[in-house]
Amino acid sequence: MRRLVASVLVGCLALAGCGGAETASIVGKTTLVAGVRPDLPGIGFRRADGTFEGLDVDVSRYLATRMGKKVRFVPALAADREELLRTGKVDMVLTFWLEPEWKQRLAFAGPYLLSYQDILVRDGERGVRGVQDLEGRRICAVTGSGAAEAVTVERQVAAVPVAARSYRECMTMLGDGRIDAITTNDTILAGLKTRQGGDFRLLNARFGERRTGIAIRKGDPDGCEALNKAITQMYQDGTMAGFMQRWFGSSGLDLSDVDVPQFEGCL
Repeated sequence: MRRLVASVLVGCLALAGCGGAETASIVGKTTLVAGVRPDLPGIGFRRADGTFEGLDVDVSRYLATRMGKKVRFVPALAADREELLRTGKVDMVLTFWLEPEWKQRLAFAGPYLLSYQDILVRDGERGVRGVQDLEGRRICAVTGSGAAEAVTVERQVAAVPVAARSYRECMTMLGDGRIDAITTNDTILAGLKTRQGGDFRLLNARFGERRTGIAIRKGDPDGCEALNKAITQMYQDGTMAGFMQRWFGSSGLDLSDVDVPQFEGCL
């Protein structure tokens, strides 16, 4: 019996504790592994040499430094990010919309960014001026992102989703005419447009506020609070305004009001 009890205790410790705790806190780590998108210029983009650049990379470095930690980056496509968190391959994933469905399975710090959903079309396209004009149009549906569903389900616009693995694939399809539009966060679209040049046009349709948070595993309120404290400092010392100007200053986005978002709270 004693051997059995000891085995159970060892098993509990190996699983980061019994009594409902799902994971050890990121507060105790010396290096945070951040999952960032590799396919979003201006947000998270993997260069040819394998390194990463973009807003989420700068934000991750700042937050880790404020928490007294190092940071390491791994690619996290929309379809993969939840599994990366669940299996412990990453400690946090950026560019994650704060949606009720995801809150059931993950915890979130932030939001660290407020944006709006928008639409990107080919420069010569004049028939699409807003979300209602997407009816009957082919729009890119990146697996795991939820952006296409915000049009077809939330707003009940009968657009035609065309599946894609990444926004890089979306841009290729938009350029060669296989789709008519891409819709997602305005910051994501601004980064795509900035990188690709004048062949595309951002509509500034702004049809729905998007609260973008940092996903972490459930059961880590201390880690969530530490991230929220660092996010607040990032806004208050002007760093976030500088990041936004750096990555989107030439995109046409309104960057005049960069204030600390209202946090969701850590549960």
